[in-house]
Amino acid sequence: MSKTLQAIRGMNDILPEQTPLWRYFEGRVASLLDGYGYRQIRMPIVEFTELFKRSIGEVTDIVEKEMYTFEDRNGDSLTLRPEGTAACVRAVLEHGLAGGGQTQKLWYIGPMFRHERPQKGRYRQFHQIGVEVFNIDGPDIDAELIVLTWRLWGLLGIRDAVTLELNSLGTSEARARYREALVDYLSARAERLDEDSRRRLASNPLRILDSKVAETQALLVDAPKLADYLDEESRVHFEGLKARLDAAGIPYVINPKLVRGLDYYSKTVFEWVTDKLGAQGTVCAGGRYDGLVEQMGGKPTPGVGFAMGIERLVLLIETLDQVPAEIARQVDLYLCAFGEPAELAALALAERLRDQLPGLRLQLNAGGGSFKSQLKKADKSGALYALVMGEDELARQVVGCKPLRDDSEQQNIAWAALAEHLAARI
Repeated sequence: MSKTLQAIRGMNDILPEQTPLWRYFEGRVASLLDGYGYRQIRMPIVEFTELFKRSIGEVTDIVEKEMYTFEDRNGDSLTLRPEGTAACVRAVLEHGLAGGGQTQKLWYIGPMFRHERPQKGRYRQFHQIGVEVFNIDGPDIDAELIVLTWRLWGLLGIRDAVTLELNSLGTSEARARYREALVDYLSARAERLDEDSRRRLASNPLRILDSKVAETQALLVDAPKLADYLDEESRVHFEGLKARLDAAGIPYVINPKLVRGLDYYSKTVFEWVTDKLGAQGTVCAGGRYDGLVEQMGGKPTPGVGFAMGIERLVLLIETLDQVPAEIARQVDLYLCAFGEPAELAALALAERLRDQLPGLRLQLNAGGGSFKSQLKKADKSGALYALVMGEDELARQVVGCKPLRDDSEQQNIAWAALAEHLAARI
């Protein structure tokens, strides 16, 4: 096949065999967020490039190396969104959603785009569910975000496979003091840093803490600690968050090197990580960004949020064999009919069953075929039962109910009693 007729590397089709699990996951998250009082917002996937430069930071890896940026016909520089928070803040500002101190609890879902080297769990087009809260400045809302993700992991059956890591970055002033001390320490040892860390030393030194190079990590053992530079407000906030997590019985690990890759974070940062997916271990991450709205032209507005990667979480559910049986099975019933009179009656019967059993997944055979070929298609569909209607069944107003997943006998069920019969078995 021609290369131009293939998907772009790192941008993948999600095939019909995969979408039931995606829909299950997305439905679980949407239902949970509804239960906590969050409302959905939908933003464009393309924004002005300046939005991300102002919010994420011009010297971050995302802006420097990973954004899909292009010039449109009007000469404007546009970018496919690499993350959702900046776009959500832009929408909140543009439509006055957080004006006058009003609280907003929002969530969104959709594709994000980063030009990275594709590998398992890391793609150039990937999908996230994000949550953002505005105008609540206490640790209680930080705790709520973590509590609801903890509940989600339980619903999905993956709670034992994830670990919560926490840190506090303090205010921008506290980080500035710490940055100066860290730069002084590392500059005196610059020759021992890896090349990427030497580049970050002048532009984004806190990201060096997150280096995956063993020699750099060894050098950081005696480096100044961010916790020693925290302001009192951030310290009290962090203690309040930990107290709430303790009260909720949620275990966590303090990771003093957790800084996140975006410039806008302050105070609380957190990640849910797993060791079940190899190198791509972060499945959900977020924190506070109290200065971002003001940085983007709005009034001072507290903000906090997180994003979770759908691909990685779906992969984790599969890896842990937590796919529900009803999700793996896409069809409940397969209705076979033989001869045009039976086909007409089967069509009417199928619609009546759909009325009587909302949510029923019923596939009506199309294209005719022999008894043997239709039953073969019924079995291949994954259905629990094949419903069989021929001339004899039509005359007696019954339908044959043939189990496909066990050895029990076929039964003939009257049309009028069929819905009740099936409801007890599916």
